[in-house]
Amino acid sequence: MNRSLGVCYYPEHWPEEIWDRDAQLMAETGLTWVRIGEFSWSRLEPQLGQFDWGWLDRAIAALGKAGLKVILGTPTATPPRWMLDKHPDMLAHGSNGEIRKFGSRRHYCFSHVAYREEARRITRLMAERYGANPIIAAWQTDNEYDCHDTAISYSTHAKHAFQDWCAQRYQSPQALNAAWGNVFWSMEYDSFDQLDLPNQTVTEPNPSHVLAFRRFSSDQVVLFNRVQCDEIRKYSDRPIIHNFMGRITAFDHYDLGADLDISSWDSYPMGFLLDRVGADETAQAHYLRQGDPDFQAFHHDLYRATSAGRWWVMEQQPGPVNWAPWNPAPLPGMPRLWAWEAFAHGAETVCYFRWRQAPFAQEQMHAGLLRPDRSPAPALAEAAQVAAELAEVPYVGTATAPVALVFDYDSAYAWESQPQGADFDYFQLVFDCYRALRRAGLSVDVVPKSVDPSAYKITFAPGLLTVPESLRGGLVVAGPRAGSKTEELTIPEGLGPDIARLSTKVTFVESLPPFAPMALAGGGAFIKWREAIETTDAVILHLEGGAPAAVRQGQMIYIAGWPDDAGWRRILEMLAEQAGLDLLNLPPDLRLRETDSHRFWFNYGPRAVTYQEMTLPAAGVHWEAK
Repeated sequence: MNRSLGVCYYPEHWPEEIWDRDAQLMAETGLTWVRIGEFSWSRLEPQLGQFDWGWLDRAIAALGKAGLKVILGTPTATPPRWMLDKHPDMLAHGSNGEIRKFGSRRHYCFSHVAYREEARRITRLMAERYGANPIIAAWQTDNEYDCHDTAISYSTHAKHAFQDWCAQRYQSPQALNAAWGNVFWSMEYDSFDQLDLPNQTVTEPNPSHVLAFRRFSSDQVVLFNRVQCDEIRKYSDRPIIHNFMGRITAFDHYDLGADLDISSWDSYPMGFLLDRVGADETAQAHYLRQGDPDFQAFHHDLYRATSAGRWWVMEQQPGPVNWAPWNPAPLPGMPRLWAWEAFAHGAETVCYFRWRQAPFAQEQMHAGLLRPDRSPAPALAEAAQVAAELAEVPYVGTATAPVALVFDYDSAYAWESQPQGADFDYFQLVFDCYRALRRAGLSVDVVPKSVDPSAYKITFAPGLLTVPESLRGGLVVAGPRAGSKTEELTIPEGLGPDIARLSTKVTFVESLPPFAPMALAGGGAFIKWREAIETTDAVILHLEGGAPAAVRQGQMIYIAGWPDDAGWRRILEMLAEQAGLDLLNLPPDLRLRETDSHRFWFNYGPRAVTYQEMTLPAAGVHWEAK
C-alpha cells in the first residue's frame, strides 16, 4: 500500500473565505488527508435539536474540490455547555471525589448511560448525513480516550455500573469474596449493592478490588466506542479509526481496536521525552529537540497490533507543543524523520497537527504547519519534502520482525494495583526490553499474549500477569513477575511462576531502591525487582554470590529479576546464536528498522553519526532497497 500525508484542520476556527485557499495550499504541499470535526459539537448543534450543518457541508466541499480526502471525527470528546444543563450529573469524578467540571474537554463519565446515548445520537446524525459523501473517506471516533486521565471515573454512575459488572462476573457476593480474599480485614460483602469504588479508603484498598475496577473501567471505554462504530457502520462503509496516545494503560487498546478498521495514535516525541518517557536529565538534555529514540517506535509497533495491522499517525508533532513541562522547538529535520520512521514501521498515513496555529484558547502556543498569521512555519517545508520523497518511493514495504514482545494491558492494571515497589512500572519493564532489542539492531513486533511464538525466533514476555498455556511452540523469555499471581491477583497455590513447563518456585521477592542494584555474575545487574527462586531447571544466569537469576526448561526461559541495560544485552547474546539472530552494537543515537523491501536508518542524535562506512547527519534518515 502506498503511503500518504495528512493534516488536522479546524475550519470552524477560521473565516470561511480562506477555506478554499487553505485547501489549495494543503494539496500543493502534497497532503492527501484532512481530519476535521472532532471538536465541533457546539457549532453543529448550538442548542439541543437545533442544527447548523451548512458550514460543515461547505468545508467538506472546499476540501474535496482541492482533491483532498476527509477524515470526519465524531465530536463527542467536547459536549457543549447545554449538554451539561440537560445532564448535570454527566461529569466524571476524580479519585478524590471532586467533580471534573466543564471548561476544557473530555468532561464526561463513560458510565453515564444518558450521555452515551447522546453520543450515539450525534454520531448517527453525522453518519446519516455524510456516510455516502465521496469526500468522506474515513471516520474518527471521539478523540484521545483517557487524555487528561479521563478513562477512570469515580462517579455514582460508575459505582452502580461497577456493581452490575461485578454481579455479572462473579454471580454471587460469596464468589466475589472468595476471589478477592475479602475475609482479610473483614471486607466481606453480603450483596453487590454494598460494593463501593476503591478510592478514598483509609489505607490501600484490596488490590483485587482495584484490578476489577480497572477492568470494568476499560470495558466502559470499549462500550462507549462500540456504540459509535455501530452507528457509523449502519450508514457508511468507510474505515473507522480512533487516535490513541503515548504511554496510556487505562483501557485495553486491543479490545477497543477490535471494533476499529484502523488504529492510529498521536505522536509528540519532544513532549513525551519531558513528560512520559522517564528519562534522566542527561538523556533529556541530549534528546531535547529530537525525542527519545525508542518511544515513538514502541508505540508504532504496539498500535500496529491493535487493529490487525492497519495503523496511522493521526497527529504528528510539527513544532513546539503547549502541554509539556517545557516546550522546545524540534531540531531541523525531525518532523521529516518522525514521519519516515512511522512509514518504516508500517504506517499508511501520517497527519501533522495542526494546519495553522490557533491564536486563541488553550492550544494557542501549539505550533502548526502555518503560523497564526498564515505564513509558513518550519515544518511546512519538511512536510512538503516528505510528500515529494513519497512520490519517488511510494512503496516502503511491510513491517516485518524476527522477535516479538508481549504487551498486556491486564498486566499493567495488575502491577499498578499492587506495584510492591515505588518504581515498579509494567510499561517501563516492557519498554526496557524493547530498547535493548532496538539497540541490538533488531526489528520488533509488539503483540498480545495470544501470540503464536512459533512465528518468531524469540518471544519476550516480561511481567505477564498470567502466562497462557498457548504461549508455547517457540523460544519464550518470561519474567520477572510473569505467572506470579492468579487472574484475581492472588498468589497461586504452589507459588509462582505458574508456568507449566517450569520446575521453579519463587520463595520471596524484593523490590530494590535505585541505589541498591544486585550484580549479576559476569556483568550486568538486576534493578528494581529480584526474586529468590528454588529450581530444578537449568540455571543459565547467576547473581554474584551464586543465587540463580535465570533458568531454562526446554524452550521456556525465566528471568528472576528486572535486568539493567547490560543485563538485557547479556541475555540477548546468550540466545542469539541458537535463535539465529545477528546482533548489532549500534551507536546510542542510531536506530534500524527493516521492512520486506527496505532497510531504514534513523539518527536521533544532535550530531552526525558514522557506522559501517555510513554517515548520517543529525536528524538524518537513510533507506536502501534490499
